[in-house]
Amino acid sequence: MRRLIVNADDFGLHAAVNRGILTAHTEGIVSSTSLMAGGAAFDDAVRIARHCPQLGVGVHLTLVGASPLLPVAEVSSLLDESGDFYGSYPLFIKRFLRGKIRLAEVERELAAQIDRVRMAGIQPSHLDSHQHLHVLPGIGGLVLDLARRFSIRAIRIPAEPVAFIGATPATVGRLVGRGGLTMLANLFRQHAAAAGIRTSDHFYGMLAGGQLTEPAILAILRRLPPGDSELMTHPGFADESLADTYPWGYQWEAERQALAAPAVRALLAERQIRLISFREL
Repeated sequence: MRRLIVNADDFGLHAAVNRGILTAHTEGIVSSTSLMAGGAAFDDAVRIARHCPQLGVGVHLTLVGASPLLPVAEVSSLLDESGDFYGSYPLFIKRFLRGKIRLAEVERELAAQIDRVRMAGIQPSHLDSHQHLHVLPGIGGLVLDLARRFSIRAIRIPAEPVAFIGATPATVGRLVGRGGLTMLANLFRQHAAAAGIRTSDHFYGMLAGGQLTEPAILAILRRLPPGDSELMTHPGFADESLADTYPWGYQWEAERQALAAPAVRALLAERQIRLISFREL
C-alpha cells in the first residue's frame, strides 16, 4: 500500500500563498498544510482552514526569516539588531554552534507559536519547521517535548533519499545540503520513535524545494515506495508583493498548477496512491 501526504508549507505567510494552498487542496492533490503562527496572513489562513475540514493543519515552527511572537526581551538571543529572527538558517546555525542561542528561549517561542494555532481553534496534525531547524540536535529534543506537551502525534522527518535525483536539475550545493539534512533527519527519526511520535516512512521535495514542477512531481510519484510518504510543496499565486518580500526564487504559481495537473492525478490513480494527512499516520 502506498499512502501520500502532500503538505503545503508556509500557510499564513502571505495571502497569495494562502489562496494557492486553498486552490491546490480543492482542485489539486494537497492534503495537508503547515501554518506559520507569526505569518502576516495568519488570520486569513485560519479562516480558510475552518472551511476545509479535510485539510490537515500542522504548525510550521519558525526561527528564521520572520518576526517572533514573544517580546524581544524574552527571546533576545534569537534576534538580530532589528528585533527580527535572523534572515537565513546559516546565520542561525552559526550562532547555535557558537552557543549564542539560548535553548530556553527557543522552547518558549516555539511553545507560543503552537499555542497561538491551538487558541485559534486548530488542533495541530503535526509539527514541521521553516528550513527544517527542528532536526538540529538540541532543538529536536525540545520539539519532541513540545509535541508531547500539546498532544501532537506526528512530526516531519525531512530525510529525502540521497540517491534520488528526480527531474529537477540540482546544484552541488543543494545536493550537499540535502545529504546533510537527510543524515540529521534520520538521526532525529530515532528520537521521535523513542518518544512515541509518529512519522512518515519516506520524504520528498527537498531537492526540488520551491521549484516542484509537474515533471518533478511525476518523477516522485513513479518512484514512490510502499508505505507512508510525505511530499513537501510550496504552492501560491503569482504576486509582486510576495516575490518582493520573499525573494527566495520559489515558483509558487508553477507548483500550484503542477499540483492540479491532470497527469498528476491520473498517475495517483494508476499507482493506487491514497492521499492522507498526518492525522492518518
